Amino acid sequence: MQKIPLSVFIIAKNEADRIPVVIRAVRDWVDEVIVIDSGSTDDTVAVSESLGARVLFHAWRGYGPQKVFAEQQCRNAWLLNLDADEEISPRLGEEIRALFNSGEPSCTAYTLPILPLYPFQDSGHAWTAFHHPVRLYRKDMAGFKDELVHDTVVVHEGRIGHLKGMVLHRSFRSLAHHVEKVNGYSSAQAEVLAARGRDPGLLALLLTPIFAFFKQFILRREFVNGVDGIVVSYMYAFQRFIRLAKTRERQRLLRKGR
Repeated sequence: MQKIPLSVFIIAKNEADRIPVVIRAVRDWVDEVIVIDSGSTDDTVAVSESLGARVLFHAWRGYGPQKVFAEQQCRNAWLLNLDADEEISPRLGEEIRALFNSGEPSCTAYTLPILPLYPFQDSGHAWTAFHHPVRLYRKDMAGFKDELVHDTVVVHEGRIGHLKGMVLHRSFRSLAHHVEKVNGYSSAQAEVLAARGRDPGLLALLLTPIFAFFKQFILRREFVNGVDGIVVSYMYAFQRFIRLAKTRERQRLLRKGR
């Protein structure tokens, strides 16, 4: 298979069990795969290198800074960012290769639909792919923001196209792992919100989880997944609640001088 002038970069830490799926889905048709490791204690580095990826160490400073560093290491103008728990579907792979078949893609950047898959689900439903971030882009016209938590690509010039093939996102190994990730991520979010002066009150703490469940179950159409959708929606509601609870806690500790 002919390789296209595209650099794939992945940030990772302790992902030896999941990163092979990500790398194998792209390595045969992209010019390079780069893994930015932030100090894995498992076999992430060895596994990634054995699959043909170039691995670099970069101490963790946050999601945005990690991805900005990764962009700087890529040798191609076109970049594709994937997380260590994601996989390019065959259809999306075909779409991306088709963009380069006649030379330069017509747009500066492209959004990719993200299909969430949980361990207890046999398959996902296309209706739940509500998130369409920019992940494929020219690095001289777009790039990640250097922010601690919100790792978002900003397009500085040119048009944004939209691809239809899915990125399969297996974010959590289990519900216990979901809680673990939410715990770490919500602490970082609370630091940012508290620094901005956010201090959630009674109504926010009371209503946020209710609206969050409604958003996930109805607006993001998790109802198509039945009981699984109920579980996912409650987890999302918890995620939103604990972020605000930690922000409130942080504000009170700051007032006490801690």
